[in-house]
Amino acid sequence: MSSKDITFVDTTLRDGHQSLWAENMTTGMMLSVAGQMDRAGFEAMELISGSHLKKCVRELKEDPWERVRMVAERITETPLRVIAGRVNTFEFNPLCMYRLFMERMAANGIREARISEEWNDLAGWKRKVEVSREVGIKPIINMIYSVSPKHTDEYFAEKTREAASLEVPLICLKDPGGLLTPERMRTLVPVMYENCNGIPIELHTHCTTGLGPLCCLEAMDLGIRSVNTAVPPLADSSSNPNVFNVARNARALGYNPLVDESVLEPVAGQLTTIARREGFPIGKPVEYDYAQYQHQVPGGMLSNLQHQLDKVRLGDRFPHALEESIRVRAEFGYPIMVTPLSQFVGSQAALNVIVGDRYKEVTDQVIRYALGRAGEEGGRLMDPNVKDKILDRPRAREIAAQEPEETPLSEMRARLGGDGVSDEELLLRWLLSEAEIAEMRAAAPPRAYVSTSPPLVALVEQLTKRADLGHVSVSKGDVSVTLNRTD
Repeated sequence: MSSKDITFVDTTLRDGHQSLWAENMTTGMMLSVAGQMDRAGFEAMELISGSHLKKCVRELKEDPWERVRMVAERITETPLRVIAGRVNTFEFNPLCMYRLFMERMAANGIREARISEEWNDLAGWKRKVEVSREVGIKPIINMIYSVSPKHTDEYFAEKTREAASLEVPLICLKDPGGLLTPERMRTLVPVMYENCNGIPIELHTHCTTGLGPLCCLEAMDLGIRSVNTAVPPLADSSSNPNVFNVARNARALGYNPLVDESVLEPVAGQLTTIARREGFPIGKPVEYDYAQYQHQVPGGMLSNLQHQLDKVRLGDRFPHALEESIRVRAEFGYPIMVTPLSQFVGSQAALNVIVGDRYKEVTDQVIRYALGRAGEEGGRLMDPNVKDKILDRPRAREIAAQEPEETPLSEMRARLGGDGVSDEELLLRWLLSEAEIAEMRAAAPPRAYVSTSPPLVALVEQLTKRADLGHVSVSKGDVSVTLNRTD
């Protein structure tokens, strides 16, 4: 590679549809574009994360393991990635189950893992990197970006040194809230390069504040040679930057984008057809939004927060809930607004607004947070007065007595069905009820998604676009349809 070459990691099939389509892309939809995307020259392609497993089974009635296998059969030239943070998002994750999750991902075709720790915690990174290496998956550490009084250059210098100490092949600067600005890139990236011990850095950012594409270009000027992008209509809005836009601008700035846009044009067309047919959102460039830097609630959570308030007929209090999120986050010790910490902050802010008496009601997750079970840093840095208010209740004392323990796999297997249960089934039973799994098994297997219009429909569509025609008539037997131009 030359010094001007820029590689691209595709996020369409994972972060793109997670950000914009609420993870509603079916396996058939993925298969309709997978083979074509494999020919675009991506450095890697994101496919799945732990959160997708529940969605696949509960709502799409699809087997997530079958999804990974079928996509891996179509994508043979490009390494597939898993986002390997928490598997069971809001619960304690025994290391044996995390290992089993990674083993099955490797067995079904996943080759790389972006490893997340919501606190950028060295001990957590180390455990997950070791597991990844043991199962044969390339580990990449996510350095999650945040804005707060404690997330200084010194903080990121120390965290970069810790990540580099694990000798991973790549560190990813991950900006899930789209909070990076070109100006912040100019101060942050050099600090990371000074402390990364020569390990390459990749950029993953979002377009929530409108600055994601600019940050990609700034990253190139600062020495980053790998950026994460998505194919429209699953780019922009709260998703990742548009691959066509970033590649075009990189070329204009004298860089050599190593991606074949011509291969991706029919993919964008296919996905747009799916979006229109299914009523899915189509990503669009957004205007700059300074409020995002204040509350930092991720895009997917904004709609959920509004929904929570609408259910209790307090939808008009949404702006107040965002202000409350700012206050709660500070009281919680400035956690990074990423899953699951962002949900803890957002749900508590909503409760405070709904009840009208701050912290009169709290969730079990927030109690565990105060106890330090969602990360020691959270319990240690929480405002002492707020912490006392959360823990001074019978439910908190009950949860405090239930100290989570690492459980051996043999015990988990005995608890979830015995030796006759496969590893993949065991993982599903850990995450879901047997009834949910049975309902998924009873559904039809994944089918190809055919989004092209029938020839007659396509012909009529083309004829209606001609300005020189006043009407179009189609007749067959006793059936006749006429379309008249009204303008």
